[in-house]
Amino acid sequence: MSRFRLYPTPAQQAALLQQCSHARYVWNLALEQWSMWTPDKAATPGYVEQARQLTEARIAFDWLRAASQTVQQQALRDFDQAVKNFYAGSHRRPTWRKAGLHEGFRIVGPQASRIIRVNRKWARVLVPKIGWVRFRLSRAIPEAKSYRVTRDRAGRWHLAFAAIPEPIPAPGTGEVVGVDRGVTVSAALSTGELLSCPGLSEREQERLKHLQRRLARCRRGSNRRHRMKAAIAKLHARAGDRRKDWIEKTSTDLARRFDVIRVEDLQVAQMTRRPKAKPDPERQAVYLPNRRRAKAGLNRGILANGWGLLVQRLEDKAPGRIERVNPAYTSQTCSICGHRASDNRESCEDDGVLSRTAV
Repeated sequence: MSRFRLYPTPAQQAALLQQCSHARYVWNLALEQWSMWTPDKAATPGYVEQARQLTEARIAFDWLRAASQTVQQQALRDFDQAVKNFYAGSHRRPTWRKAGLHEGFRIVGPQASRIIRVNRKWARVLVPKIGWVRFRLSRAIPEAKSYRVTRDRAGRWHLAFAAIPEPIPAPGTGEVVGVDRGVTVSAALSTGELLSCPGLSEREQERLKHLQRRLARCRRGSNRRHRMKAAIAKLHARAGDRRKDWIEKTSTDLARRFDVIRVEDLQVAQMTRRPKAKPDPERQAVYLPNRRRAKAGLNRGILANGWGLLVQRLEDKAPGRIERVNPAYTSQTCSICGHRASDNRESCEDDGVLSRTAV
């Protein structure tokens, strides 16, 4: 998916937020209908019936009729597809969309191709009920039948085209590399290379702590609290952009250099779960220490290094060339002689540790 930075005017931002709220309202209403189903009731209405109900609602309510019908109908189509994906077992259960967290809508059809290139750096896209909105040409515009307008927590607007790029061809050299993901070193290659994902600088980390202290002293619902949350969101967005940029460049480089890429088959979602509470068997309503704070720090380190996204992008760019290795005893087994011992993991700079995923 190719994403571009959108630069709407203040009036267009207010109109875009209104479109997002209408798309979110229609999605949540369809989710409510679907969630109320029980085995003793008839089948919940599908897209056709919900589209008919939407037409009746637009006639009854002026505020709903003032928005784009294309955006609202597409929200119903997206929800219908999400339900089908859930029953097929390929996606999770559809959840509620919240204001400030899920801000966006999708445009499909001939309107998605109404794009005008202004110059070498800028272009414009026609958004229903909004008009022409300019966006930055950071790359070539792909041919797509739909696009999605989103707003992140930092207040930035983006335009994403639903286009799947071509995979990167294998170099044909027959070289195999093992990638060991870690917290101190983001990716250690079997060739001896140590790759680190960039994050916030020391000065930015100090500013983040300062803003978090000020946020703790702010009164809920105040304008100062909103400003502090926006400033914190900008720092987190900056770290996320650096992480995504590093993952894109690293995955592209690995896909171009090696024919086969081997990674540990880690369950990142399960590894980053919070530890369960340990009740004290001798005292009621008392819990034993479970090292929750230490586990939270480890979870932040895993997520900050993008373990899951790195493998996902490798599979997208080099399909069929990614091999997942069972992680059991890989940290204790030498890839050269095959000797297995717990002492082999004393130093992360050991050659056997760096190349263990290439076995």
